Amino acid sequence: MEVDIFIPCFIDQLFPDTGFNMVKLLERLDITVNYNTNQTCCGQMAFNSGYWDEAEELGEKFIKDFSTGNMVVGPSASCISMVKNHYPKLFHNTSKHNELKELRANIIEISDFLVNHLKITNFGAVFPHKVTIHDSCAAKREYGLTHEVRTLLANVKGIEIVEMPESDTCCGFGGTFSVKDEAISTAMGQQKVENALSTGAEYIISTESSCLLHIDAYIKKHNLPIKTIHIVDILASGWEL
Repeated sequence: MEVDIFIPCFIDQLFPDTGFNMVKLLERLDITVNYNTNQTCCGQMAFNSGYWDEAEELGEKFIKDFSTGNMVVGPSASCISMVKNHYPKLFHNTSKHNELKELRANIIEISDFLVNHLKITNFGAVFPHKVTIHDSCAAKREYGLTHEVRTLLANVKGIEIVEMPESDTCCGFGGTFSVKDEAISTAMGQQKVENALSTGAEYIISTESSCLLHIDAYIKKHNLPIKTIHIVDILASGWEL
């Protein structure tokens, strides 16, 4: 099998190891991985902030960059949801309509790809820590992830999963919302971290690095005894043990 990979801009710039770990997972399954170095942002931030002309420009480039016809796999349900659910608003009845239709059918979030497409849930990962799960708004409500993260984590050796209260409540990031409404965003992040701390977990896990970036900022500012980690980074850990 051959796939193209989509690495969101914030993962490329801030969490490159997550991108490399996704490649590691795919290559462990003998999947040929293609990375188009021309790829940039999907336009989600511009779209959510009301800058639809700019989002359309980025969207046109995105469609061009992923026009191979291969499956496109990425480690962010929110970005992939942007393509699946919001690009049609930008490109309805345009020359990009048919290209977008093909791309929407091919693009898929990594945990969805592993669990529901490949039917593979055990990588032999080892992660001997107590963890709790943050269910991202976009991942659950827009993309439609349900059981995938927990199914994958159930096969990680040594892990202890403790559910936090209100695991699917927004963490407060919301892209530019965290900048425009800083006080509300911070309060929501505080609530999320306090819910996680109440479980005694060492790590907060999510499919969304953007959420984890926001959550981790609050943790570090207040020097709290908990860390954040992407699901991909857990699945790619401990193979050498």
